Amino acid sequence: MYRIIGELITLIFVLSFLLALIALAASRISLNRQVWLSGFFAGVLDFFYMPLKYFFFKFSDPRILDKWMVSLKNTANRNAFRKARKRMIIAPHCMRSMECPASSTRTGIQCVSCGKCIFTRLREDAPKYGYDLYIVTGSSFVKHVIQERYYDAALLIACDYELNKVMMGLKGKRLVTYGIPMLNDGCFNTEVDYGKVVETLEMLSD
Repeated sequence: MYRIIGELITLIFVLSFLLALIALAASRISLNRQVWLSGFFAGVLDFFYMPLKYFFFKFSDPRILDKWMVSLKNTANRNAFRKARKRMIIAPHCMRSMECPASSTRTGIQCVSCGKCIFTRLREDAPKYGYDLYIVTGSSFVKHVIQERYYDAALLIACDYELNKVMMGLKGKRLVTYGIPMLNDGCFNTEVDYGKVVETLEMLSD
């Protein structure tokens, strides 16, 4: 009896390991082209995230895992995002100017279009593509936003780790997500390729 249980546990472990490897390969491939069953593989990587994170921390760079996972989720969510009608952009406050005069509320920083950072342009362009813009200082602000107003899609701008974290946090909220990675990490003076932002806005508007 114990032998059978041991064999079953070993079989489950081996199959789980192989499934995680296949999902990892799919996420890597998604950086360059469409992946079949991307939504399924994204769910697999979410389930095995912590052990995979530890593995990448020990033998590589954990940021690589987050980058691959965000790419895979973008591939999985692209078509559903295009069908969404009530959209928002969630961007981090670390991209704003150090001299930003804007105040903060329950739903984030209230940009005043002072012209000192990229948010002046983004605040002007977001409505053109049908988005509301939220500049947040933490994940708790995202919760306030979705509690106070209904949205069915969120375009996220952040570092890969935060993108993946928020995507996992919003999973099951009936909110389709799509992520745009920033050019650098940090708590201030971070940047995003604005050309990539506009390109994504246009691509998701098709």
